[in-house]
Amino acid sequence: MQVAVLSDTHAPRFWKSCPAEVARRLAGVDEILHAGDVCVPSVLDELAAFAPVRVVLGNNDGAAVARWGAEPVLEFELAGLPVAMVHDSGPAAGRPARLRRRFPDARLVVFGHSHIPWHQQFEGQQSFNPGSPTDRRRQPAGTMGLLRVEDGRLLSAEIVEVTDRRGKR
Repeated sequence: MQVAVLSDTHAPRFWKSCPAEVARRLAGVDEILHAGDVCVPSVLDELAAFAPVRVVLGNNDGAAVARWGAEPVLEFELAGLPVAMVHDSGPAAGRPARLRRRFPDARLVVFGHSHIPWHQQFEGQQSFNPGSPTDRRRQPAGTMGLLRVEDGRLLSAEIVEVTDRRGKR
């Protein structure tokens, strides 16, 4: 199973439409995870044209995104892999242990909020933040995540650059 992971698209301020490199990376994925701060549900409609979308509410998401189907926290399986998803994982200090306590059954926790790409393993649990494809803040490039999952195992998790300093690629 191929899974794309996005977060913090912040439309319409930063996400005007799906960036070309993001669209290229979405082609052929089996599912898309969005870790919040979508801001407008049209982004989710755009993503759903590529693959089914799961989304959590970010601190900048309102009732329209909730009506689309976003929840504060999601726990689900991807090809047998237990996954949890939340927008804000709290401060970086102590994050892996905190996520392990909060989601003891998850083998993968996806989050956003910081706009800083993150991938770390702690006590058998992977924590993963794809960064933002459109609001890179102090990061050198906009990013998203790509996961490969099979038979309950996370085979690969990578963070890929999709936009440059001008938001183009």
